[in-house]
Amino acid sequence: MSKRNTQQRRHNIIADLNAQGEVSVDSLAKQFDTSEVTIRKDLAALENSGLLLRRYGGAVALPSEITEVKTEQLSQQKLLIAKKAAMLIRDHNRIIIDSGQTTSALVSELAHKKGLVVMTNALSIANEIHALENEPTLLMTGGTWDANSEAFQGQVAEQVLRSYDFDQLFIGADGIDINRGTTTFNELIGLSRVMAEVAREVIVMVESAKISKKIPNLELNWQQIHTVITDDGLSEEMRTALTEQGVKLIIAKG
Repeated sequence: MSKRNTQQRRHNIIADLNAQGEVSVDSLAKQFDTSEVTIRKDLAALENSGLLLRRYGGAVALPSEITEVKTEQLSQQKLLIAKKAAMLIRDHNRIIIDSGQTTSALVSELAHKKGLVVMTNALSIANEIHALENEPTLLMTGGTWDANSEAFQGQVAEQVLRSYDFDQLFIGADGIDINRGTTTFNELIGLSRVMAEVAREVIVMVESAKISKKIPNLELNWQQIHTVITDDGLSEEMRTALTEQGVKLIIAKG
């Protein structure tokens, strides 16, 4: 199975896991005709999303009661973060909303803003913006479709972005490295950096559970980031460490 079908493969892994209760790296590699390294990356990404627990040689399903509680908590965290982020947006602002679950929660908070111009690289976010009754001006990056991030990427998208300037970028992260900046599993990080270049203010929306997670790819360094919005699960130690990097820290409380 090719790289562009990564998301479908991961959906199938979860389906198998829900049906069987556990899966092995060896059997999944054979089933999908791919390498064990690729399967381990899939399991790591799915565990990071809270969809399974990795075990030696494979993974096991989360108990249903834990999954339900965690999903409810994450949804609430995303909503609170989105509400705080929306408070930073003024009428007639020109903003970028990057692809991602946390950033997509921002769209419904834009319904009462006037005269917005919104650029995105995600079809799902574009459809939500298009459905808003206040009808923001919608811009799409275009580019090459990346199934892993479920968004457009590549040089065409970067060229389109460089044709504009924006007041704010709202972007998520797979993790935050206290010493370096935001991190991601995705190796396609060029577009995120261009987004940061063309925006006067870069606002990272991220759940506290992702802060200090060890993820290899640096996306944005601290010099590119102005504000971090997270939930109140962040420890005092981490709050101090973040503010020492020179960013504005906003805590979204329940």
